[in-house]
Amino acid sequence: MKALAEKISDSELDVMKVLWEAEDALPITVIREQLQKRKGWEATTVKTLVSRLVTKGVVAQEKRKVFFYTPLVTEAEYNEWATNTLIHRLYKGSTKDLIAALVHSDGLTEDDLAELRAMFVVEG
Repeated sequence: MKALAEKISDSELDVMKVLWEAEDALPITVIREQLQKRKGWEATTVKTLVSRLVTKGVVAQEKRKVFFYTPLVTEAEYNEWATNTLIHRLYKGSTKDLIAALVHSDGLTEDDLAELRAMFVVEG
């Protein structure tokens, strides 16, 4: 997973989000329509990005009447990788330091903090 996810660019991630939102494999026309609405991308751009993702092994291509595409990496797997990468890159692997930075950045509301405290309460 690590080697594959590292190769996903921000633009390719936009394609992956379209695929993750779908409940089934998508033809290129649907992917293209979604990204035209969201990003204003031309058909050739979308085709290139999808092709790259297939080459990288994170998207499967299946020939029916037309090609259909399915993600081989789930959004949860990608998010876990991205979070771990962030923690290692910015906080030297310290999740505690990441949480401390969030708490001190005013990015969390009192409700958020209460919810987090409840998550860490050990019963017993």
